[in-house]
Amino acid sequence: MKSTHPVSLRAFCFVSTLALTALLTGCNQPAGDAGQTVGFAQVGAESSWRTAETKSIQDEAEKRGVKLKFSDAQGKQENQIKAVRGFIAQGVGAIILAPVVETGWEPVLREAQQAKIPVVLVDRGVKVGDDSLYATLIASDFVAEGRMAAEWLTKKAAGKAQIIELQGTPGAAPAIDRKRGFEEGIKASPEMKIIASQSGDFTRTGGKQVTEALLKVHPGVTAVYAHNDDMALGAIQALEEAGKKPGTDVLVVSIDGVKGAFEAMVAGKLNCTVECSPLLGALAFDAVEKAKAGAKLEKKTVVPDRVFDQSNAAAELPNRKY
Repeated sequence: MKSTHPVSLRAFCFVSTLALTALLTGCNQPAGDAGQTVGFAQVGAESSWRTAETKSIQDEAEKRGVKLKFSDAQGKQENQIKAVRGFIAQGVGAIILAPVVETGWEPVLREAQQAKIPVVLVDRGVKVGDDSLYATLIASDFVAEGRMAAEWLTKKAAGKAQIIELQGTPGAAPAIDRKRGFEEGIKASPEMKIIASQSGDFTRTGGKQVTEALLKVHPGVTAVYAHNDDMALGAIQALEEAGKKPGTDVLVVSIDGVKGAFEAMVAGKLNCTVECSPLLGALAFDAVEKAKAGAKLEKKTVVPDRVFDQSNAAAELPNRKY
């Protein structure tokens, strides 16, 4: 018997074939080209240095035509872990992570590894039992930075100073290492004494508040060592409000090398800053591309740093990009 619906039957078969093809293709290609997307879990925007790092990575993603999913953790590790799990669920091709603190990452990094998503760490490291959980770390040598700051200050203070130390976020790699390096750097000079040490959480507001409080207890302070420039700039405000002359009455040394620090050195208020470049975008995406291609990477790429003080700040200021 001849079919009374030949066209309808053929159309049904054609549409069914298209649907099956689309389904099979969808299994092989991540929805919305997620595999070509990179997730970036950032600490936050606590300092001008951090903002510069974010911009460097965003600009490099745009330059390379990579879709970047950005998450600001607002300084909270639980927010970063949630963001990383979100990136994994979306099937991104790689993850760039600037970890808030060193510990507590193993479970979520293992989840990324199981999903075959490489993780590139920038500017801060992690402590895990298996370093295969991340592809590489791109960062400065924070211990060396602390040591350089100590060596500069020891020479400038002729081996004798009463020092207030402004620490970074508790548990963060730069805070831990910059403290360690500084202590190593002053160890051979017994009259270089840290008389107080407290966290300003890497923020200008924190640096100002901590310095205000410590000055009341230690009015005889002769030097301030800050783990980053933003805290140092806050300390300078506190010193001025307390009737002291930063850069003269009290030596101020810090780390990062942001533009504001150079302006403060030119003004004679900050004495020295040790550079720590946040311009990690190109290095991060080079690592992402190699990791996605299956190449073996060095576990750490050390970004070289330099020391600047009032003697060369004015000449360098026009060159600062952050």
